[in-house]
Order: sequence, then C-alpha cells, then structure tokens
Amino acid sequence: MSSSCAKPSGEVFLCHGTPRRDIEYFLDSQVGERLVLASAEEVAERLGEERSELVCCGHTHIPRVLRSARGQWLVNSGSVGLQAWDDDHPEPHVAEMGSPDARYAIAEKMTQGWRVTSISVPYDHEAAARIAARNGREDWARWLRTGYAAA
Repeated sequence: MSSSCAKPSGEVFLCHGTPRRDIEYFLDSQVGERLVLASAEEVAERLGEERSELVCCGHTHIPRVLRSARGQWLVNSGSVGLQAWDDDHPEPHVAEMGSPDARYAIAEKMTQGWRVTSISVPYDHEAAARIAARNGREDWARWLRTGYAAA
C-alpha cells in the first residue's frame, strides 16, 4: 500500500503512518496486546531513506518525540480527541494515553535546529463522551473519559 504523505519542503516530511505506508506504526510496535516504544532498529527501518530534518506522523495517537540515528526529529503529536482505542489489525491490541486530555505538538525551526514541544490540554471530554454514548459507542465514551481502553 502506498503512503499519502506530504512534503512541504526539504526540511519537513508529514505522513500518517510511516514514510512508506499509511497503516504502519512508526514510533511504536505491537507487543502482545499493547503498543510499546519501537526499538531504534525498527524506527530506522521504517524511516527508510527519508532524510528530512523533521518527520511528523500520527496513526497511533501516542505522543512521542524521538531522534533517529541520523539525528532527525521524529514526532507523533498524539490525538486531539481519542486518547485510547483498540484494533484487531494485525492482531488485537490497544493504545492508551492514560489521560483524556487533547494532545498536540509545536515544532519550531531554531538557529541550532528544531525545538519540539509536546502539549497536553484539558477540554470538556465528558461532553464528547456523552455524544459517543448517545451514538451507541460506549467503548468510545470510556476511551474519551479515561484515556484507557480497558474498563
């Protein structure tokens, strides 16, 4: 499967999953029923030949800021509105942030390189959870309220 990534300049590369696939985890790996920090070797393999100074991804919703072996900034800003979830691809697993707060990141180009700031912001997650419950999604309601996938 190809990746629908955007490259606005030679300095920044944006993708959903990895530079090569939209549905591949980049900075995390599945171990049993959980997502955990990927090893440096896994990250390097998934990064492939991408050479941009800053590579931003999503997909897992887990906020992370890493440096590649080549010194590149690798950023997953997290999720604004879904702090836990479950999936059955490739095998059943969950992702959990442990907090209902919205997450985002700010990347700033500085004279010495990039500065990346991860931000967690409280919001009315209970209102979002009530909407999910009204729509028959008690699982989403729990995820939105707690940031945990398990009850």
